[in-house]
Amino acid sequence: MALFTSERMLDSFERTDVMFGGTSSSELPSACHAAQEMKVAAKIQGSYTLQGAILPVGANATSLHTGGAPMLLLGDVAAGSSSLSGSSSGGSSSGGALALVEARVPSSSAAATSSSSTSLVAKRMPPKVPVPNWHAPWELSAVISGHLGWVRSIAFDPSNEWFVTGSTDRTIKIWDLAKCCAGSEGGLKLTLTGHIDAVRGVAVSPRHPYLFSAGEDKMVKCWDLEYNKVIRHYHGHLSGVYCCAIHPTLDVLITGGRDSVARVWDIRTKNEIHVLGGHTDCVGTLVTNSIDPQVITGSYDSTIKLWDLAAGKSMSTLTHHKKAVRSIAANPREFSFVSASADNVKKWQSRDGKFLKNMSGHNSVINSLAVNEDNVLVSCGDNGSMCFWDYETGYCFQKTQTIPQPGSLDAEAGIFASSFDLSGSRLITCEADKSLKIWKENEHATPDSHPIDFKSWSKEFLSLKRH
Repeated sequence: MALFTSERMLDSFERTDVMFGGTSSSELPSACHAAQEMKVAAKIQGSYTLQGAILPVGANATSLHTGGAPMLLLGDVAAGSSSLSGSSSGGSSSGGALALVEARVPSSSAAATSSSSTSLVAKRMPPKVPVPNWHAPWELSAVISGHLGWVRSIAFDPSNEWFVTGSTDRTIKIWDLAKCCAGSEGGLKLTLTGHIDAVRGVAVSPRHPYLFSAGEDKMVKCWDLEYNKVIRHYHGHLSGVYCCAIHPTLDVLITGGRDSVARVWDIRTKNEIHVLGGHTDCVGTLVTNSIDPQVITGSYDSTIKLWDLAAGKSMSTLTHHKKAVRSIAANPREFSFVSASADNVKKWQSRDGKFLKNMSGHNSVINSLAVNEDNVLVSCGDNGSMCFWDYETGYCFQKTQTIPQPGSLDAEAGIFASSFDLSGSRLITCEADKSLKIWKENEHATPDSHPIDFKSWSKEFLSLKRH
């Protein structure tokens, strides 16, 4: 392969000049050969990323011949080196200019006969398939009835003794977790009324005896659980409120809704601290962190925003999803989160929003995600489908389908919300058949009875995926 020199560039200038009827070739300006060679070498070095050698350019540039097919080599060679793998001598340096060197990689036969020949270009190794962690399959444990409408939201008490649900029947119900898991009577402890439309979000304060609820009636309420009464209202949303969350360390409440903004409230004074604007459609889900980004919002405009809570401004916007982002869940043990849309489940790094991996295979509108401390991720679809994933590798170890209650329509198999309890041993799903379903791990499952399908996992991992 011939060296790139300024003569080829001058030939190109001459052809262009003759084509467009300009001056003759004798009138072309003289070129600085060293400057042209440096310019060409810089362009080549920025365009090609093969590993190898870049030699200093001299009056008589040398070629590297080792037999076999020609290869471009890029890299650094010490200034005092006189030869490279048997290259001919005679090249002199010219002010640090760089040029490509034609080389030939040894053929397989030559490599077999010559023990001293080595490959100058590293072979591209195939990606290594990670080994998924084994998880026991999950099974239905109990079904709870009590709501008269779709169950849209759920939250657990910090002591893990009870949990609260919100429904389209405009009520909030508090349940005893132990009795509900056992399937015994008396699981319903309390019913709170006060909203005039569907309750879309509930959150329990970890530091105060307060319960917060948000509804499609534009209302955000603070309930005192010692008196079971509303003690504060937070006014400001211009339309229905779809989600709410408590900051883990500050006395701050964040709500998001159909007015395309997330609002930050001081719990005690009821003042609106920030209006986190930037989305162009409903804010359907949000999570909070103790460090930046302290708020992460997902919207129906298919974007995710990471927010600086102190400044009240967006740190970054993630635009990988192609459909509405309906759920976000943060990992309790590492600083990462997952987001769900109708196209994919995606895993992100929380610190800077770096994309980590896709989890493909749940072909449904995913309404809910939940992660426990054992790195089990569950995604719940609008058609009642459920996928259980190994959070670390993205391996789907179980797919199942919820069954509507007798007397319900087949279309009422959708799952709207889900959450693990604080121990991670129970999963509760909120469904369109007005019921709550409690799931638990199969106690008798072993890696021998339910092995990892490594063949299909390897095929899926090595297949080309779009982000």
